[in-house]
Amino acid sequence: MTAIFESILPVFLLVLLGVWLRRSRLIDQGLWVGLEQFGYYFLFPALLFSTLAKADFTGMRADATAVAAIGSVTLMSIALLLVWPLLRNNGISGATFTSIFQTATRWNAFIALAIAEKLYGALGLSLTALVMALIIIPINFYNVAVLVWFGGGSRGIGLFFLRIVTNPLIVASALGILCNLAGIELYSPVMRTIDMLASASLSLGLILVGAGLKIADALKPSAPAVLAVALKLIAMPIFMVAGSALLGISGDALVIIGLGAAVPTAMNGYILAKQMGGDAELYAAVATIQTAVSFFTIPLVLFVTGYAAAG
Repeated sequence: MTAIFESILPVFLLVLLGVWLRRSRLIDQGLWVGLEQFGYYFLFPALLFSTLAKADFTGMRADATAVAAIGSVTLMSIALLLVWPLLRNNGISGATFTSIFQTATRWNAFIALAIAEKLYGALGLSLTALVMALIIIPINFYNVAVLVWFGGGSRGIGLFFLRIVTNPLIVASALGILCNLAGIELYSPVMRTIDMLASASLSLGLILVGAGLKIADALKPSAPAVLAVALKLIAMPIFMVAGSALLGISGDALVIIGLGAAVPTAMNGYILAKQMGGDAELYAAVATIQTAVSFFTIPLVLFVTGYAAAG
């Protein structure tokens, strides 16, 4: 447990650095929005493309991993939709429900990739990227659908599909897998440029995670916020690890899948909440609480999953 804790400590120290930098006067506050957009549209897609284009998926059991990852997210989504009438009867608005849904199903790939690389190196990056590639489309499909339906904005089918096909993470993942499977090799200087962007993405991405947290909003968490934290940090790891184990996934692969399930929600959902009628303030509060709590729950999930994988 101590070794796991120490391995992920640098990741959370970078998140804390982001918290401090955002609240200090060292950096112009107007810079953060541009950095978030740069990370979302360029740095993170570069990391996904670079990792997936060069990854060796031999022996990774992509079929079982796909069923476990997509199945877990789908089960969580169905469960949340089934309890919506109960939540509505207890005063939960549609906008609030969208943020509960998003923060329970999205996961922060910056944190997952950074920890996977720290623990397992290239293997960790490749498998985490594979899981991401498998679930990034269904996660965004489910979340955009819920925002369109419950967010109070336009429910046009054209807007829905536009959000899906123009998502930079989806596009980068699809192109990376295409190049990998088709054996396409980019012109060396171009690939090197993408790799340089990718190498900057993890550290800057973690700092941006910290910069986006809303500490004051999380000091007195609401009932919906507590529910979203429990769903993401407790229920999701149980769903995904148990499903993966039942499908015969074991060893380091099972631990990395557990890691992907255990990380807090992604900050890009906050942008969607603002743009599509969700409860952006609740999203920010939940993301803050989940990030703080995950500093303790991630080592626990990794320890328990590692014990199960070894057995």
